[in-house]
Amino acid sequence: MPAVPRVLVQAGPFDIGAEAARLQAGRTDVGGLASFLGICRGDGGLVAMELEHYPGMTEKALTRIAEEACARWPLTGCTVIHRHGRLVPGDPIVLVLTASAHRVAALESCAFLIDWLKTKAPFWKREEFAGGAGRWVEAKAEDDAAADRWAR
Repeated sequence: MPAVPRVLVQAGPFDIGAEAARLQAGRTDVGGLASFLGICRGDGGLVAMELEHYPGMTEKALTRIAEEACARWPLTGCTVIHRHGRLVPGDPIVLVLTASAHRVAALESCAFLIDWLKTKAPFWKREEFAGGAGRWVEAKAEDDAAADRWAR
């Protein structure tokens, strides 16, 4: 039976240590825990990024993506936390944790999740620069190519 993923979309920060401990708590079958922590960069004078989403729709989309990972790999646990709202350089944006009896399943499923989240999660990002200039972030071909490698 596939693991049931934990998916959260929230404005506030998360605690990576607490989330990792939650996936291991009381379990002796976890042999590997993989993680990805996405952080807001300050490239090119970026002062903030605003992430918008549609509540309900976004959680459902992220849950479907996480359920796909749980179906493809023998995971003992899976956590996806994505923030929304105004974030500044250095702020954590997204956390993906996958746990499995073996490292390959944990690592591959974590890579799959972040690749698919990058292209299939319904978030809209607007970058804000010094002086008040801003722009919407467009999809990138390299992100689509990374996600395509997981197509069945």
